[in-house]
Amino acid sequence: MTTPAKGLPGELMMWVLIFSELAVFGAGLVAFVGVRLTDPAGFANAQDALMVELAGLNTIILVTSGLFAALACIADTKRAARMWLGAASLLGVAFLWIKGIEYSAKAADGITFETHSFYTFYYLLTGFHAAHVIAGIVILGLVGWSAQPRTIQTGAAFWHMVDLVWVLLFPVIYLL
Repeated sequence: MTTPAKGLPGELMMWVLIFSELAVFGAGLVAFVGVRLTDPAGFANAQDALMVELAGLNTIILVTSGLFAALACIADTKRAARMWLGAASLLGVAFLWIKGIEYSAKAADGITFETHSFYTFYYLLTGFHAAHVIAGIVILGLVGWSAQPRTIQTGAAFWHMVDLVWVLLFPVIYLL
C-alpha cells in the first residue's frame, strides 16, 4: 500500500519541519500586515529607507540557488551533485553578505528594532530567514558529504522552503 508520504522526495520529518516553518513565517507575515494596517503611513515611511535594489538582487540570488539545488537532485554523478550543492551554498553565502550590507547600513543610520514597529518586524522576519539560510547552507554541506539521492532531495526541499519564504517576504516587506 502506498501512502502519500512515500511519494514525497526526501524524508518525511523534513517535510514536517518545512510545514511548521512555513506556518511560523506565515504567522509573522500576517502579524506584520495586521500591524501595518494600524499605521500605514508610518510603515510606508519606514519602508522607504530599505534597500529595495539589494533585496531584489538577493531574490535573484536565492532563486538561482534553488535552481542549483534542483540540478543537484538530478545530477548524474556524486561529483556533479556536490558541485551544484556547493554552488547553491555559495549563493546562500552571497545572500547573507548582501543582507549584512543592508543591516550595516541600517545600523549606521541608527535604525534598530525599537525605531518603529516596521523595523521590529523587518529585523525579526529577515533575521529569522537569514538564520534559515545559514541552516540551509549547513544542510546542503551535510547532504553533499554523502551525496545520496534521498539526502540530496531532503536538503534541496529545505533549501526550496528558504527560497519560498524569501519570495514571500520580499514583496510584503520591501514592495507593498
